[in-house]
Order: sequence, then C-alpha cells, then structure tokens
Amino acid sequence: MNNYEVAVQLLAANRPNLVRNATIVPPWAEPPGNPMEVPSPDGQHVVFRRDYNLWIRTDGEERPLTTDGDVDHDYGANPDYYMYAAMFTRMGLPHAPPAAVWSPDSTKVLTHRTLQEGVRPKYLISSAGLRSKRSALPGDDAVQRAEFVVIDVETSAVVRAQADPVAMPMMSPIQMEWAWWAADAVYYLSGGLRLNRLDPVTGEVRTVVDETGSGRVMPTQWPMLGPAVHVLPSGEVLWYSERDGWGHLYLYSDAGSRQITSGQWLVKQILRVDPDRRMVYFLAAGLVAADPYRGTVCAVGLDGSGFTKVTDDDMDHVVSASPSGFVDSASTTDIPPVHTLRSWDGEVQQELGRADVSGLTALGWGPPERFCVKAADGSTDVYGVLYRPHGFSAGQSYPVIDHTYLNPLTTRVSAAFDAGWHGYDAEALAALGFVVIAVDGRGTPGREKAFFDASYQDMRAGLDDHVAALRQLAATRPWMDLDRVGICGISGGGFGTVRAMLDFPDVFTAGVSLSGLYDNRYTDPAATDVYGPYDPAWAARDSTVESADRLAGRLMLIHGGLDDQVAPDQVYRLADRLIALDKDFEMLIVPESDHVFLGYEQYVRRRMWDFLIRHLATRR
Repeated sequence: MNNYEVAVQLLAANRPNLVRNATIVPPWAEPPGNPMEVPSPDGQHVVFRRDYNLWIRTDGEERPLTTDGDVDHDYGANPDYYMYAAMFTRMGLPHAPPAAVWSPDSTKVLTHRTLQEGVRPKYLISSAGLRSKRSALPGDDAVQRAEFVVIDVETSAVVRAQADPVAMPMMSPIQMEWAWWAADAVYYLSGGLRLNRLDPVTGEVRTVVDETGSGRVMPTQWPMLGPAVHVLPSGEVLWYSERDGWGHLYLYSDAGSRQITSGQWLVKQILRVDPDRRMVYFLAAGLVAADPYRGTVCAVGLDGSGFTKVTDDDMDHVVSASPSGFVDSASTTDIPPVHTLRSWDGEVQQELGRADVSGLTALGWGPPERFCVKAADGSTDVYGVLYRPHGFSAGQSYPVIDHTYLNPLTTRVSAAFDAGWHGYDAEALAALGFVVIAVDGRGTPGREKAFFDASYQDMRAGLDDHVAALRQLAATRPWMDLDRVGICGISGGGFGTVRAMLDFPDVFTAGVSLSGLYDNRYTDPAATDVYGPYDPAWAARDSTVESADRLAGRLMLIHGGLDDQVAPDQVYRLADRLIALDKDFEMLIVPESDHVFLGYEQYVRRRMWDFLIRHLATRR
C-alpha cells in the first residue's frame, strides 16, 4: 500500500481543503480544528504531542499525561518515515497527527508508546543538509513497535497492556483502525490474525478470536476502509474471514461461531451494526453481474437471515454512513454520480446533487471504456479501462500506454465514475494521442481469495495479464499499434513498469518509472509485509536489479531526493547496475521532492510526457 495515500486520506478527514490543486495552505488558515490535536467526544478536552509525550488541554490549561517519553520511546507517534514525512513539512505541518483515541465517555485515552530503539537509520540528502530517519529493513530484529497504553485523563494514571508490543511496519494501528474502544474495553488486532481484548483498568489482555489459514490472513482486502470487524455491546464479535474462499462475515459468541453471509461475492466494509434490531449493514462487491467491482449496500440479520440489497441496482455505491442513514454516491465508469441521502432501508430521502459533465463533453471528452478480458491463464476474467485518444479516428493507428499501479492491496481501476489521481494521469496521456489502458490483474483485491492470493510472495503477479489484455483488446481494435507499446506508473507502478520491460521486452518498448520500489530486500517491512512473510529468496527473484541485464527498451527513471516512502537508494541501486551493464537509460532526480512529487507535478509530468512522445509517437 502507498502510505502517502493513507496520509492524504487521514488529513482529509480533518482538513478537507488542506491540499487544494497542489497549493500548500497554512494549517491555521483552514478551520475547523487542528489536525495536530484529538478532541474528546464531550468537547471538553484535546490531547496532543509535545516533546515525545502526550499532553492534554482543558479550558486553556495544559498538562502532560505522560512524562517518560523520549526519542526512542515516543507516545502517539508513527514510524519516522511517516511521522516526519517531507510531505507534511511542505503542508506546513510539524508531523503526522497524534495516534490517540478517546473512550466514549471522554475519561480515558488509548494511545501507544512507539518503540524504535535500535532501528537502523536512513539518510536523505537535501539542499539544507543531511536528514536522518529510522527505518528497518526486512529481517531486522529491531523494528518499530507499538506498546498500547490507556491513560486516565483525570489522574494521569497510565495502564500498560500486559502483552507484547505489536509490530508497526506501516503506521499506527490506531490510525489504521486496528485498535479501538468498544463498550468499556479496548480491542486490537495483531499479527496472525488475532483479536485481543485489553482491560483498560488492569491492562490484562486476552485473545477473543484467532484466525489462521493459508496465504494472506487479513481482516479485509481493503485496508484503507478499515477492518471488517465489529464488537457488539454484548461482547459478540462480527468477524471477517476468507476461509470459504470468499470474504464473508461470521458472528462469534459464547455459543460458538456461525457464518452469516455467503456466496461468490465478498464484504468490503461494515457500515453500521444495529444491536437492537440485530442487523448489520455493509458494502459488498461481486453482486453486480456486469461488473464484480461495483459496490452494493446490503443488510443481513446477525443470525444470517433476511439478506437484502439496500441499493438494488447495477451502480457502484460509495457510502458515508451515520446511525440514521447514509450519503450515497452512485455511478459507474461512464455514468456520472448522483448523490442522495438515504435511510437504511434504501429509501431516497433527498437528492443532494448530480455531476454535470456537459462542459467536458463540449470539449470532446468521453469516459473511458470498461472492458473484461481473459487473464493469461485463459480462463480468469480480468477487468480494466481503455481511454481513447482525444480526436480519435478509427482509421488511424495509435501508440498504446499501459498506465499501471502494481499493488496487492489496491485496485488500479475504479468501478466508479471518479478514477482518482491515476485517472487524471491516464486522461492526460490520452489527450496527447495515446491509447491508454489500465488493468487489475490477478493478485489485486476485490475478488475471491484465490485471485487475491496470486500476489502472495510474488511482486510480479498480474503483469502477464496486462500482456494478455493488450493482445485481446488489439485483436478487435486494429487502431491499437502493438509495435508501439509503452508503460508508466508511480511507486508500485514504478516497479511494475521496470519489471514489465524486463519480463516482456518484446511487448513494452518504452517506459517511465516514478518513485519505483526496485528491490524489496532494501526497503522497509511495510512494503514487503503486503506480500506475506518475508523471504530473501522471493525478494531476490523479483528484484529488478538482479535481472537488469534483460533491459532492451527505452527507460526513464524519476525519483524524489527526499522520498521517505521509497528512499532514493532504490533508484541508485538500479541505476548503478544498469551502468555496470552498459545499458542506456535516462534518470531525473528531483532533489527536494517527496514520494508523490508534491509541488513538482507539472515539471515531472512534462518530462514524462516528453519522453513517451519521443519514443512512441512515431513509427519505428
């Protein structure tokens, strides 16, 4: 997963206008609230970090809640590479928001002491000098860990969890919603997959549910949506599992467990649990025959009875939930969204707005084409989108670009109308005269467990599906010139770009890789954990550095000098190997840039477009 996407969404929840068209807005200029503070439910207090400790402010009076924090034992902190990310500095923020969550009665705070003692340093060079941040490598004994603590805000008494600290390779488990309050206790998920109950008075920890299985064992296929786990006031647990081959809900109680959803579809997100009516409302994928990635709001009784589709149509639904109802954004790849306010029985109470794309269509814009083709195995359906060049004519021949993002926890293509920031890049390339495709091959989320687990300990999974898609699409679209195929992408897409050029040199003749992770042996464990237990053997097999001798096409490497997500030593390792092999390539280092080139987008994109036009726009 791209941790910067997590960061942007986390900030957006507090400051929706903090980043506006890549303009850096001072935080004090954007009400309401301060993203560096966490207010209590009753509005009487806020907690914040200062000098490695957690502090509280009540009626203007400030006092520390902890006093033993230090640089290696920091309260409410994320791992360094995220906590003090270059992106936050550019936004005018001193660090990431504190990792803390209040009890429902505003009397206690759950946080963690972040343990980073002995974690190896990482060095980045900026115009202002050398920057040092701690970041473990896969296999290190010293890694970032979170020791859960509960603080009584009246007495400042600190209760520590009587259990081993949990590994924290990516970011705080509190901010990932892997730790939360339920009734009068704290619950948290830990590796395996295990649900733990933490007594906030004694610190006693006991296991509630323990899940095992082959391949990935996770509480959801979409970490960005939070785990599909819920603890009821009764102590019963709604639990997500893929044990039957699909992601479904199970209810655990003193009487045992029972499966309450089933079928060849999966649960994406728990939206609401009504303990009085004994109902759970959730977002599902796979119930729309036309497109299994479209989301459907559903409901079912906690005994497994009364399954209904709350949104019983063929649209993709993006939902913001509340106890009384939900805001629903319904769309498809080619149908603009309609926003409505709905009750939980599905009744539309008010239409809030409709997207108007008439201005775009007047300029000649058209939506991308959603397609379904067979994977490289010849039998599995894979889905994607195709953008036609602006001013398209079926009598012409056009170069093709695969705009990729190879990540096992993220789909590249949205089932909704808004394709996100990847879609903006793809649209720009179409405007330059390219046919652009984007594909979600095997190994990405949103389907059955076997499809998802194709990328288990395999970073290259799904790239052969991209090649299969190109050939099938071109068979019925003679205007796609498969002698002029390029590929580009950022982060996981950067790795996918180089890996595709090495594995399929007869297909991809030019590529631009941005912020690529080229060798998983030399990155932080957050990047390797998404592929399963780390093994140097599979990491070496998938390394682009180890197989750089296969490069035959034109390659451009772009990287930020202050990339604290994928450090620039990644691109230096690949470049050094290519030089040793006497391979020609181009490289651009943006000295003060972070992982997503915040503030440098225009320059970086212009250089990428120029490279692709030079090497693909004319026939060879």
